[in-house]
Amino acid sequence: MQESLTLWIKGARPKTLPAAIAPVLVGTACVSLEKSIDREWINSLLALVVSLALQVAVNYANDYSDGVRGTDQKRVGPLRLVGSGSKSAASVKRAAFIAFGVAAIFGLILAVTTTLWLLVIGVMCLAAGWFYTGGKNPYGYIGLGEVFVFVFFGVVATVGTTFVVIQKITFVSFLSSVVVGCLACALLAVNNLRDIAGDTVSSKRTLAVRLGDKHARNFYVLLFVVAAIATIVLSFSHVHVLLGLVGLATAILPIRKVRSGAVGADLIIVLGMTGRTQIAVAVMLSFGLVIAGR
Repeated sequence: MQESLTLWIKGARPKTLPAAIAPVLVGTACVSLEKSIDREWINSLLALVVSLALQVAVNYANDYSDGVRGTDQKRVGPLRLVGSGSKSAASVKRAAFIAFGVAAIFGLILAVTTTLWLLVIGVMCLAAGWFYTGGKNPYGYIGLGEVFVFVFFGVVATVGTTFVVIQKITFVSFLSSVVVGCLACALLAVNNLRDIAGDTVSSKRTLAVRLGDKHARNFYVLLFVVAAIATIVLSFSHVHVLLGLVGLATAILPIRKVRSGAVGADLIIVLGMTGRTQIAVAVMLSFGLVIAGR
């Protein structure tokens, strides 16, 4: 029983969960800049549940879809439940749907308490999560995975969190979402960089495969540069958000490893480092936003 639970936890890919936590943390912090507005703080917690459930659902759905296609047979990265034969395809698909269901239920609660327009966004999120690698023509197989991550785990999750708390979309939350989105993309970028060889053989044309090894590494670095620029632009009106650059400083080591040509298992370590950088930036940026709002 314990061994089975351990496998499910590994299959959920815990190292990717910062991509779900960061936007909610930053989106909530953006609220501190708004004065004389009623706040529904409980909605921030509900948004966190939705974000985490969606991340886990996408991970399981990706595991299932890649597994049944045979894409994971030459995978270097973390455990894949279907590809390794640890769990049946049916059980992993069921786990994905359960996680999607949790996201849908809590998303429905948020929609009912704020605006039913969130239902439209919710359906888009669920569809995007499944068709990333699922369906006949998954967009993750043609190099559009980073677009999905930036939009849904960056802009939608960050701006959406601010909105469900104060029912207002702000420019600060949008600009902050650019920072969050870039770092979420960095997680996927290093993941796909690691898998270039296997994905090429499996005809999975991720952005990393399309760019090639050298340019894929440059793209990874570029994402941090854009995040830094967005932070600096945001500091023009709220100087304290420059604290976010302190968090970005933790990206120096993983960037060095990527630029030095790290491959295979070494990039798994870089994936963990990238996740820690994402959390560090989210914490420091949020701290700066809260100070600015005082």
